[in-house]
Amino acid sequence: MAEGFDFNDRPFLAFWEITRACALACQHCRAEAQPRRNPEELDPDEAQRLIGQLAEWKPPMLILTGGDPLMRRDAIDLVRKASDAGLHVGLSPSATPRLLRADFTQLKEAGVQRMSLSLDGATRETHDAFRGVPGTFDRTIEAVRRAHAAGLSLQINTTLTRGNVDEYESFKRLMYVLKPAMWSVFLLVPTGRAGLESLPEAEEIERIFEDMAGLVGNAPFAVKTTEGHHFRRVLIQQRGGGMARSRPGLNSPAGIRDGRGVMFISHTGEVSPSGFLPIVCGNVRTTHPAEIYRHHPLFVSLRDSDALGGKCGRCEFRTRCGGSRARAYGVTGDPFAADPACSYQPALAN
Repeated sequence: MAEGFDFNDRPFLAFWEITRACALACQHCRAEAQPRRNPEELDPDEAQRLIGQLAEWKPPMLILTGGDPLMRRDAIDLVRKASDAGLHVGLSPSATPRLLRADFTQLKEAGVQRMSLSLDGATRETHDAFRGVPGTFDRTIEAVRRAHAAGLSLQINTTLTRGNVDEYESFKRLMYVLKPAMWSVFLLVPTGRAGLESLPEAEEIERIFEDMAGLVGNAPFAVKTTEGHHFRRVLIQQRGGGMARSRPGLNSPAGIRDGRGVMFISHTGEVSPSGFLPIVCGNVRTTHPAEIYRHHPLFVSLRDSDALGGKCGRCEFRTRCGGSRARAYGVTGDPFAADPACSYQPALAN
């Protein structure tokens, strides 16, 4: 299904930030999350209408995110309604006391098909410093245990920054201990609280991606990147086009990136190509999300690999990779510029 997916028709991943409220204070928060809910959030009736629109459209995966989605009192109701409407639902909560008060079995029964938790430091000290609140590491480890006990499929997200690239080997060892279904390595995008100074060097990223490629098909967990699209290029170079996965499941199609198979809906209904590319293209309060995704000029252009500039536009891997449009925008102000985190020099002539 994934390889023949039509990016022009619908997103493969629809992210809905159901609230921006969160009790954490993470150093690199995309949302610049706040301690209290915004009164302008989509209300229950608007949320129900959006779920109905998404159910008609059928993106393969709907991820409820935040902030901390559990800060919204009707979060489980939204999961249940979306699941009952036929959507595959993922949940991305924050590791707070609120999460540990939740009933993980109830979350699964409501329809959560995968929960994602973040580990951005391989030790208690480094993770808690990153997340800004003591005890977050221990709560995350306990949440992993409870997810396994409830039979919830688990994804662990790790943000790579200049401050933690030296922990990569420790992260890798930790994944073998925690045994997620998926390890998603997110390559920092300068947006929200994240600054350009926190982005690792492109050569460091290349070495890590070369090592990560060896995990694919060999580790007891699947491996992917978020906003690190040139990992696909590394895999192709190492395997001659083979993109083997270590586990069956809902695999993202080749070439997916911001606005091309990805759509983001904010807590107030604003639609962007992704949460890390915060250019507002419309609002679900007034326009069907399918209309925005299919026809807004920015979305249309982002789906055209030949519209890319710089070395990304010349690269022979542009249809499978295409670089992070969010990072290009965060660094240069141009979402079609070359991805500054990729060290590869294309073989194609200027």
